[in-house]
Amino acid sequence: MELVKVGEKTYYIKNATNIGIYKIDDNNVYLIDTGNDKDAGKKTLKIIDEQGWNIKGIINTHSNADHIGGNKVIQDRTNCIILAYNIEKSFSEFPILESSFLYGGYPFKDIRNKFLLAKESVVTPIENNLPEGLEYFTLKGHFFDMIGIKTSDNVYFLADSLFSEETITKYHLFFIYDVREFLNTLDYLNTLNGILYIPSHCEATSDISSLIKLNRNKVNEIMNKIYDACEKETTFEEILKYIFDEYNLTMNGNQYVLVGSTIKSYLSYLSDENKLIYEFKNNKMLWKQAN
Repeated sequence: MELVKVGEKTYYIKNATNIGIYKIDDNNVYLIDTGNDKDAGKKTLKIIDEQGWNIKGIINTHSNADHIGGNKVIQDRTNCIILAYNIEKSFSEFPILESSFLYGGYPFKDIRNKFLLAKESVVTPIENNLPEGLEYFTLKGHFFDMIGIKTSDNVYFLADSLFSEETITKYHLFFIYDVREFLNTLDYLNTLNGILYIPSHCEATSDISSLIKLNRNKVNEIMNKIYDACEKETTFEEILKYIFDEYNLTMNGNQYVLVGSTIKSYLSYLSDENKLIYEFKNNKMLWKQAN
């Protein structure tokens, strides 16, 4: 983990999930996300201590476990406030909701792990209570009520609204809750005029135009593959296998719920767009292309 200064008051810690830092005065800082587990939280605390800073608050862009994993250990040690927006507040306070939502029922043991199930923490809703110099803006699509943060240095923390070329090339699929809103967010990102952009899983960059195009193209590619998979009547499980086979992915518990939930979101979008229809036969839900 490496501390990088990117503005007068703005820093970030390069990590698997980048962690933002904003100095509200000479001694006190707010964090933007806390990484994927307590170890990330402990390492963040060490970096903050080495700078002689105090953590006054944490802003969670959204409630996925890899963004709130360090919340509890940092809050326990600093008694800092944790802020989250709308539904993300509930998921951050009660992390069992994430794995339950992804699975669609009580999660089996193998998906009750740190990648899908963070530790509980005490969370306050974001209203008009961000410190001076910070603004939030909505970035729906990836998760329910995800937000980004703009600092007074005109630096934008973009959460999981964009995924890197490396991630897309290796995994192809990235989690999306609402495909329409994800595409709307890509349109919104094109309107921003920052000096630096920091997506959570990408290198910081002054130009996100190519990333926006890359993400949009991959979403469209996946939609086309799902549409092709429905040339004949087929079940969700068969569609899921088709996509895994197409991209040479390997199924496990985490991938089943993450990719499976994403495929269902694509099916919903294609159904709403009247490109796919479904019917029930022999107690099976079957998807097919609309005529």
